[in-house]
Amino acid sequence: MSLLDRAVVPVATVEDADSTCSALEPHLEDVSSVLAVHVIEKGGGSVDKAPLAKRQADAEEVLERVEDALGDAVAVETKTVYGTDVVEALFETAEDADATAIVFVPRSGGRIVRLLSGDTAMRLVTEGTVPVVALPRNRR
Repeated sequence: MSLLDRAVVPVATVEDADSTCSALEPHLEDVSSVLAVHVIEKGGGSVDKAPLAKRQADAEEVLERVEDALGDAVAVETKTVYGTDVVEALFETAEDADATAIVFVPRSGGRIVRLLSGDTAMRLVTEGTVPVVALPRNRR
């Protein structure tokens, strides 16, 4: 079994899905299945960022992008998860799915963006309860 055997692949946007799938493609011989996950972050008592129906429609579009990109090469499941903490939701999902790793491509952004966003990538690699693989962006 490979570290990438049962990969949980978090995707936030269509562009993120495209980038992540592109970066994962060269490694698909090590992957038996992908669980693509989109986390809809709930406000936890505060006003949500957008109407729920809109965010659900966006999640469906993002997850379809992963299915379209990888579905011919590997088994792909999709899941929309709701939570107040994206990182916690991803680790809970990975544990529930018996994932061998969470596989992602860090999004670009300066220090200010990372500081304001809570730097999800940093939290993924430092707070992990399952292995985390950060793939480099493909430079096509």
